[in-house]
Amino acid sequence: MARIAIGGLHHETNSFAPQPATYERFVEADGWPPLSRGEEIFEHTAGANLAVAGFVEAARAGGHELVPLLWANACPSGPVTRDAFERLAQEMVARLRAALPVDGLFLDLHGAMVTEHLEDGEGELLRRIRDCAPELPIVCALDLHANVSEAMVRHADALLAYRTYPHVDLAETGARCLPLLEERLRGGRLCAFHRKGRYLIPLPWQCTGIDPARALYALLAELEKRERVSLSLCLGFPAADTPCCGPSVLAYGRDPQAVARAGEQLARALAEAESRFAGRLWSPGEAVVYALTRSSRQGPVVLADTQDNPGGGGTSDTTGLLLELVRHRAEGAALALLCDAEAARAAHAAGEGAVLRGMPLGGRHGPRGVEPVIADWRVERLGDGRFVATGPMYAGNRCDIGPSALLRPEAAPGVAVLVSSRRLQAADRAIFRHLGLAPESCRLLVLKSSVHFRADFEAIASEILVVEAPGFVTVDPRNLPFTRLPREMRRAPLAD
Repeated sequence: MARIAIGGLHHETNSFAPQPATYERFVEADGWPPLSRGEEIFEHTAGANLAVAGFVEAARAGGHELVPLLWANACPSGPVTRDAFERLAQEMVARLRAALPVDGLFLDLHGAMVTEHLEDGEGELLRRIRDCAPELPIVCALDLHANVSEAMVRHADALLAYRTYPHVDLAETGARCLPLLEERLRGGRLCAFHRKGRYLIPLPWQCTGIDPARALYALLAELEKRERVSLSLCLGFPAADTPCCGPSVLAYGRDPQAVARAGEQLARALAEAESRFAGRLWSPGEAVVYALTRSSRQGPVVLADTQDNPGGGGTSDTTGLLLELVRHRAEGAALALLCDAEAARAAHAAGEGAVLRGMPLGGRHGPRGVEPVIADWRVERLGDGRFVATGPMYAGNRCDIGPSALLRPEAAPGVAVLVSSRRLQAADRAIFRHLGLAPESCRLLVLKSSVHFRADFEAIASEILVVEAPGFVTVDPRNLPFTRLPREMRRAPLAD
């Protein structure tokens, strides 16, 4: 059996978001585990829906010896600071060098990292690792939103991406990496295919539960089985101002003709699907008014606050939808999560049952025109922010969103606002239960999420509306001030 090193470094970078990813953001836990070194990787990720956890389970079942290096993740945000990247990358390489000789390396990466000084974080990390171990077989798991670069393809033996959005197959993807790494360990050579798409895809329409993404991944599975190759379709992260931004098709296998056939066919299908990546966007006002007219007997109407999705680099504190809920004095409404550490501290200092008079909530980071909601807020429930996720995506993760509170405005007591001290995408019902609220009992749910919420909330939702409220996760890439996007890359899918 082989001696395999494992590690990971995750960050999805929104070039246009205001908050950078500092080293401290990688150290702390949020919805994912904290910075983990050596054996801590096993302790912190065991049983979680993470690629590294899936790989570890599969490798142990195969009898391999694992050498854990370093694993780190930070919530999506603006670019990673030079300090953070250099400290983490240098430690990863140093730990690998100290572990040599090893037979192979598995890396749990994202694929859309941009730093203050690098356009392609993963490509640079892989280059440094390759310099350290030129002949080492390297297989990497990637996020479905990876913006795959030529450097990433060149320096890794294989790159395999998630196939679901919401991402419910992270652990499964890690396990799928093992056979390709074992092929390389046996001395086999993998032929590679990489083809970039020619258009950016807005996040809400990348959902793999609806067409055209659903049909594309069905074709991927069919081609993979027929041609006996490994295929990946990365739909890309459209808020990254880099030359490699956009979707990609990847294929690997021993037969170069089969690899090329499968890759070309999937790339053609991606091109032909362009006009179908579209959907309706609601304004905050019309979405709230519509939701309040619907019966709650079939479950809550879910409003996806996609442009303030912390999972895409949003600040998770914009107030466009909150203002509409208060203005319409909504009943049976709940909003999650609004990240405001100052408000959470004030609530904990005052205690349950207290009223925080004239307190500003949210709206502390922009964008322009977004202001705090100033009101009298009743503190209904307090929490420490620690809970175990129960939904399909975050499943098993020990979340820590810091001191938290459920607040209600005195002028609209039917509106519950779940306030956290750290950002976390509202993609798990345990967020609500941790503060004593059953989301199933609500009439209207506002979730700061683009698609991941569907994994746990679609089952209880009577309807889902995608809302275009102010935020830094711009839903239409045509509105982003790109400077590095290639000229041939269309900023949005062309309509028929």
